[in-house]
Amino acid sequence: MAAEVLATAGFRVDVYEHMASVGRKLLLAGRSGLNLTNSESIDDMVARFGPATLVANAVRAYPPAALREWAAALGEATYIGSSGRVFPTAFRATPLLRAWLTRLDDLGVRIHVRHRWLGWDPQGHRFGTADGESVSGRTDVTVFALGGASWPRVGSDGGWVADFVAAGLDVHALRPANCGLNLDWSTEFAERSAGVPLKNVRISVAGTSARGDVTITERGVESGPIYMVSSVVRDTIDRDGSCTVAIDLHPDLTVDAVAAKLSSRRSKESMSTLLRRSLGLSRVAIALLREATANRLPDGALPLARLIKAVPLDVRSVAPLERAISTAGGLALHELDEHFMIRSLPGTFVAGEMLDWEAPTGGYLLQASFSTAVAAAQGAIDLTG
Repeated sequence: MAAEVLATAGFRVDVYEHMASVGRKLLLAGRSGLNLTNSESIDDMVARFGPATLVANAVRAYPPAALREWAAALGEATYIGSSGRVFPTAFRATPLLRAWLTRLDDLGVRIHVRHRWLGWDPQGHRFGTADGESVSGRTDVTVFALGGASWPRVGSDGGWVADFVAAGLDVHALRPANCGLNLDWSTEFAERSAGVPLKNVRISVAGTSARGDVTITERGVESGPIYMVSSVVRDTIDRDGSCTVAIDLHPDLTVDAVAAKLSSRRSKESMSTLLRRSLGLSRVAIALLREATANRLPDGALPLARLIKAVPLDVRSVAPLERAISTAGGLALHELDEHFMIRSLPGTFVAGEMLDWEAPTGGYLLQASFSTAVAAAQGAIDLTG
């Protein structure tokens, strides 16, 4: 995106790409539908970026409407899904990326694949290639967009961190964001329940909650609502060593309403039958109740109702960075000026997930990546103009 903005302004642009082809992470993001952005109000959207005011300002300057217009100009009109998420009409990323690369070629952008950045050189930048090492030569401006460290198999492996630290820059540790939670399931529960969703539940932790379906995995729990609370869980574990997450298996009823339904237990009726008949709990929901209590469910209707409304899960770790959707941490924003230029390295700009910000899934990650790229490129144009 930075290359397109710069080339459109008349710059000669070279893109150095670590992998054998460009856009691999974009293609991965679009594997189950390319969620480009979100249709919520701009005020609600920028609030998703928390204290990262610099990123929020970039999103305001290049908002979802601009991104949708850009996609449409590439022949990929967009539509709003039922959850407010915005997708290209082709749904996947391939047609958009193909049209985009054609546009860059028409603009004269030169793409050098299999070039891994190895650091700065007195003559420019050092790159590792299949033939050894090469040097780019001096540049008027440089825009870094080397990514975080999630999904390293598509190229973003955090290999840039050591060189930036060696240059005296403040880089906050890269950590998993929008990730699953690890749990020490019993072997029996993991074997019987892995891959099965808990439908329409509410996840709560430390005053933060999210609602939807949660998938049981062999290692713990995944899916959208889990990702929404994962940063709170991660930070709590970092501080306290563990975190208790509560799952409400029946979010549409109060504790008293659940207890009233449980009071209808019939003579000789098993607990599992009661839970299915009175509350419609699924097999996996009942199994989770037994797993969380070591199969010692409370006898009374009210204690059991309280458990159903807040099944406690003791989380000791989150999924590792290489399995996370996105990355927290990165180059501290105070290292940049308002144009995304590194203050101590004039002419050097940074965009995307290299920077220390995080946001939930739902279109916010790609929107901010596009917006910060536009901001960095415009900053470069203004510097040289």
